[in-house]
Amino acid sequence: MTKDEFYNYLEKLEIVLNETQKNQFEIYKDFLLQYNEHTNVTAIRDEKSIYLKHFYDSLTLNNYLKAKDKVLDIGTGAGFPGMVLAIICEKNYFVLLDSNHKKTDFLIALKEKLGLKNVEIINSRAEEYVKQHIEEFDVVTSRAVAHLRILSELSLPALKIGGLFLPMKANVAGELKESLETLEVLNSKIIDKIEICLPFENSKRTILKIKRMGAINAIYPRSYDKILKKPLKKANK
Repeated sequence: MTKDEFYNYLEKLEIVLNETQKNQFEIYKDFLLQYNEHTNVTAIRDEKSIYLKHFYDSLTLNNYLKAKDKVLDIGTGAGFPGMVLAIICEKNYFVLLDSNHKKTDFLIALKEKLGLKNVEIINSRAEEYVKQHIEEFDVVTSRAVAHLRILSELSLPALKIGGLFLPMKANVAGELKESLETLEVLNSKIIDKIEICLPFENSKRTILKIKRMGAINAIYPRSYDKILKKPLKKANK
């Protein structure tokens, strides 16, 4: 996807970039390529793939955010989708969370270059951060980080009641079936599943809309080791 194709396809998502935003995406792309020459923050190393697989893919989430939502992006990596969304969603506040110092160092430098005021960069393990920020966010998202049942336990306690968990997945069918009991234990349910096809390469993406319906036991999230090894089960099983 070229730069002009990126702009054109965004219009199909009802996103029209102003000149400042266009410039910010250029800065983002150039700095990512430059930084990646000495520190590996992404496996994608060419301009066209950055526009398609990082920028465009991240922005498919835009229509599911409301103005003034406070958004947590777990395992943000080099800022996908959180930093990308922050460029166009000026009325939202984004917390970008990653446990990898190399990636959060990149994001801190990038935030300064982009001049963004609506972004906070946090270097922490997700379960440790979320324990300190229970019911704080309107939206939690994560792109291709871990199995859905693991992400659900890490994410859902951070949401306000009625908030949305919006995981972005390439292939979710098997994970979804294995995660239903976890969602039930965490008092949450799937309210929509949006299928997306990336242009040019025609690869499939899925955005799940998972709503936190009510209270969640304060023991969650557990330690990562327990989340990994002991899937949640309903009490009557």
